[in-house]
Amino acid sequence: QVELAESGGGLVQPGGSLRLSCAFLGNFFSYYVMGWYRQAPGKQRELVARITPGSSSDYTDSVKGRFTISRDNGKNTVYLQMNSLKPDDTAVYYCNAEDFRDRSGYWGQGTQVTVSS
Repeated sequence: QVELAESGGGLVQPGGSLRLSCAFLGNFFSYYVMGWYRQAPGKQRELVARITPGSSSDYTDSVKGRFTISRDNGKNTVYLQMNSLKPDDTAVYYCNAEDFRDRSGYWGQGTQVTVSS
């Protein structure tokens, strides 16, 4: 069984930065593709960024050059560094873990990010 615990959300002004953290509580973190998704009011949940066990990463176009995903396999934690935040980045951000062996997946509870002046 896997549990994911997100932290780091909050209110920030446009142009500001936040770092989200997701603690992976379980075994075999190194087998999981970790991702950050977000869901804004009235919109579908979308993939923001993901990182493989080997630390290859990809991003949705709207955050390229502003967001960076990383993982610390020693701490079983994945991070999302968000810079140059825009009001359109406002959403609930969810951490996701997908086991590459059998595609089983888990979700965190979400953390609110609000970008507003």
